[in-house]
Order: sequence, then structure tokens, then C-alpha cells
Amino acid sequence: MLLGSLLRSQAALLRSAGSLRLLLGATVVSGIGTWLSVIALTVDVYDRTHSGVWVSALLIADFLPAVAIALLLGPLVDRLSRKRLLIAADLTRAAVFVTLPFTTRAWQIVALALVAGVATGFARPALQAGLPNLVDSSELARANSLLRSADFATQTTGTLLGGVAAGAAGPHLAYWLNAGSFAVSALLLSRIAAALLQGRQAPTRGHWRDLAEGFGIVRRSRPLLTVLVAWNLVGLAIAATNVSEVVLAKDVFDAGDLGFGLMWTATGVGAAVGALFAAAVLERRPMAAVYTVSIGLVALADLLTAVSPNVWVAVWCIALGGIGNATAIVCNSLLVQRGAPDAVRGRAFTLIIGSNFAVIGIAMAATGPVIDAVGARWVWGGAAAIAAAGAVAGGGLLRWRAERASVEPARI
Repeated sequence: MLLGSLLRSQAALLRSAGSLRLLLGATVVSGIGTWLSVIALTVDVYDRTHSGVWVSALLIADFLPAVAIALLLGPLVDRLSRKRLLIAADLTRAAVFVTLPFTTRAWQIVALALVAGVATGFARPALQAGLPNLVDSSELARANSLLRSADFATQTTGTLLGGVAAGAAGPHLAYWLNAGSFAVSALLLSRIAAALLQGRQAPTRGHWRDLAEGFGIVRRSRPLLTVLVAWNLVGLAIAATNVSEVVLAKDVFDAGDLGFGLMWTATGVGAAVGALFAAAVLERRPMAAVYTVSIGLVALADLLTAVSPNVWVAVWCIALGGIGNATAIVCNSLLVQRGAPDAVRGRAFTLIIGSNFAVIGIAMAATGPVIDAVGARWVWGGAAAIAAAGAVAGGGLLRWRAERASVEPARI
């Protein structure tokens, strides 16, 4: 009953918001292609080098641009047309994947992945910043839930198809398919009116002042500060579990590659479910409660996984964590979208996303030696404690804001 009602409300939203339909279509098409090519890129680099160092370089090339953009180039997301940024990012990534089949060296693949990472570093905050302009404020939670559900679903589908494509025809087929997906995405985005993604392009007072303004809005806005603090703590936990997941599956549970795949799939399925129901939960419960409980589910899931006797128990725990993770991510988007004016919203998203990527990257680098020292179970237990701290911090900051709002006089 609840699922049917939820699906009907999402369908009604799509019928009434044509631009959201186009954005959703672009997200689904490019998302499947992107996740399909993630497997192909990793396989291609490893097959050419048989080196973990090169695989690490590939992963770094994916997230490092987001950090650099956050620190240096965030104002461009507000100063330039978001529609043009999104289309340019898609066309750039299409060109990258058209070129990849002709590479002959691993460093060329990593260099092209870096270019694609730069494009993604601009596209991700531009899309999130523009979404509130496509729907009524009362529909924003459902719009975020819909896009996040599609994103997580394409992650699960795309990685599966990527493994099949890479195994059957090598990585080049995946590259061509991904290039095509970005071309289709750009075509769909071109049909959205630029004014619908951006109220007006932000005036500039000079690049460095604009950059400082972005840092200032995150520091002064309680919702944005909540996301920055709480989700960076959760990012530490996510990094620890992501790095140690393969060790837990193969060495601790003795479940082999199948067990590792099941754990990865459980995360995706749980995340898709959590994102789908997030809006319905937010309509019935206060944001502070939903945010605290959803991050708390991540902590509980990590702890239960750490003490699971085998992979068959662990996958259910991991799915629970996926539900909490996705619900919290929908809350993150809403907090930033509602907490930052349109003129600086792109900078706010860029800074928070870049900060989170930096924390995750550093934590991933540090987790390897910790696994060797204490084992995967203890790493997951530590991740549970860190995620619990994130739940306390996030819930505390949001409740503090609500209490302040209830006692402060109205400003005219």
C-alpha cells in the first residue's frame, strides 16, 4: 500500500514537471554508462599494468578534481550558466570515452580519467544546485528522493552490466557505450530552459571574494554546517568499510568473490530502497529525527556487520546500512538546497562535496595499514563508532537550530 502510494506520487510529480523528467532521463542514461565504465576502466588499467599503484592512481583521478574545484573554482558553478556547465561536462566526458579505446599506455587512461573527473566535479554540484528551481518547494524532497533512487539503481545495474561487458568483449565496448550515454544525456539537458536551472547568474566581486563568500555561507548556515561536520564524520566510516569490505568478505567470511559481490549488491539495493522512501519519511517526521536515525542506522549496520558470523548474515546488515546511508544523503541535499540561496548554492555544494571527497580519500589511504594491524572486523567496529559520532553531531546541530528558531523573535 505504502509503496503503491509512493510510486503514484512520484509518477504524478514527473507528469507535472517536464524539466524534471528530462533531468531524470539524463541522470539514468549517463549513470548507467558511468557505472558500466567504472568496471571497464579498472580492468583495463590492471590488465595493462598488474599494479595496484596504477589502480589507486585511477581512483584518485576520479575524486581529486572535486577537491581542487572546491578549494579554487567553486564560484564558477554560480557565475556560469548551470545548463551550459552540465552540457559541457557531458560532452567532455563523451569525448574522453571516445578517446579511451585508442590509448596505448596506462598513464593515458589515468590522464583521461582525470579530465572526466574535472567535468564531473563541475556537473555534480551544478545539478544539485539547480534542482530546487525545477520543482515547487513542497515537492523538493520527492524530487531529491526520485533522483537519488535512480542514481543508486543505475549504480547497481551499471556495475553488473559493466562486468558482463568487460568479460564478454573487453573494456572498449563499455567505453563506446558510455560515450553514447553522455551524448544522449547532453541532448536531454539541452531541452531544459536555462532559466529553470538558475534564477540568475551570480554577480562577481572578484574570484577570491566569491570563493570566500562560499566558505562564509557554509560557516554561517547551520544546515550547511551540519552537513559539513556530520557527513565528513560519516565519510571516515564509509572509507573504512569500503576499503576493508573485500578483506571481510574473502578472508574473514571466506566467501570469495561471490561474497564480495553480494555485499556490494546489498549496499546498492538498500540504498535504492532508502532513497525511494526518504521523502515519505520526511513528510511524517522532523528533519533532525530522520537525519539522526538514518546515520544511526549506518552505525548500527556497521556494528552488526562487524560481529556477523558469515556473509549471509552480513548482507542483510549491509543492506540496512544502505537504507540509512541513502536516506541521509537525501537529507544532505535538502539541507544544502534549503540552507543556501540560489546565488551561492553551487559554491556551497562544491565545497561540501569537495570536503567530503578529501576526507574519504585520506581515510582510504590510512585504512590499509589499520586493516593489517587490527583486522577487518575491528575496522568495521571502529567505523560504527565514527558513524555514531556523526549521528550525534548531525542531530545535535539540527536540534540546536530548531531550539534557537523557537525562541528567537521574528525578524522583519
